[in-house]
Amino acid sequence: MLALLVTFALVGLFQRSHDNEALAVLAALVAIGAGTVMLQPGRVPLPVYGVIASAGVAVLCNGSSSNVGWLAICLLAGWCTLAAGWRTGLVYLACAIVLFGVEWIWVDPDPGWTPWMFGTIFTVLATAMVRHERYLVAQLRAAQADLAESARAEERNRIARELHDVIAHTLIVSQLHVASARLAVENDPSDAARSLAEAERLGRESLAEVRRAVGLLRQDEDGGTVAPLPGAADLPALVERFRSAGTDITLTATDDLGSVPATTGLALYRVVQEALTNAVKHASGWPVTVEVDLDAARAELVVETGAPPGRGTGLGLASMRERASSVGGRCEAGPGGRGWQVRAELPLGGTR
Repeated sequence: MLALLVTFALVGLFQRSHDNEALAVLAALVAIGAGTVMLQPGRVPLPVYGVIASAGVAVLCNGSSSNVGWLAICLLAGWCTLAAGWRTGLVYLACAIVLFGVEWIWVDPDPGWTPWMFGTIFTVLATAMVRHERYLVAQLRAAQADLAESARAEERNRIARELHDVIAHTLIVSQLHVASARLAVENDPSDAARSLAEAERLGRESLAEVRRAVGLLRQDEDGGTVAPLPGAADLPALVERFRSAGTDITLTATDDLGSVPATTGLALYRVVQEALTNAVKHASGWPVTVEVDLDAARAELVVETGAPPGRGTGLGLASMRERASSVGGRCEAGPGGRGWQVRAELPLGGTR
């Protein structure tokens, strides 16, 4: 904008209608100097320098509506509006119209002043719209940044839930196998060896699941994809792992578990995994029943432990609720049935 202001000032200097050359040069220098300061206004508000530059242009182009130097007034009007806001632009516009009106009525009664008035009005309106669009773009970018940060936080929480579910389950079941091996090492070494082998296998499996959780849906360097996450069809294998560790678990499913959609199946699997892990941790030795009832609209899950009910406030209960909520369902845990119950209802969305 400064380059345009200098250009218009020089054009106005050569097209001046009066012969006072010294005054014209001084006015041009005042306009250019004030425009230069407008780039870095400092403590003095920018519109003040805009008024000073406009005064220089008015002295320079006074008395001639055909002087192209008046374009500097339009430029300064847009500059003030863009930098200081539409209110400042309106004040400058009012002053510019008064200036052109004075020139028209008392200095040079020429209809040529009308285009300068409308040109200044158009410039102020256009730059006000540009300023508003810039504000909207800034707001949009800030909203996008907030959404990106929320997405990152949600992804971190999701991975944290995956890691909690995998590690807590594996440690509990491995602990049962190691305890079984310790008790059987003297009387039945072969059984102790089987328990230790199972604990070792669970450790490897847990490591693989941790890697899947951290690199979820990420492609390897060779272009392949990571192994799929567990789903509802893997519930029998999950129950069997707990059974092999000595837990009395009964699984009842009323339909084909493989028909459950992948997202809902993962949530269902993690809720059952967490419920069984909590049952083994807090009610070891008590029988557990797992019932999964599927229909066209939803999956209903009930995990019941015969142990006396206690209080549940750990991370696992919150994780189960978040799992169910992530697919539009709900999960509740508390005293019920023969002792403690975990009840979940997950929508299937009519995709089965």
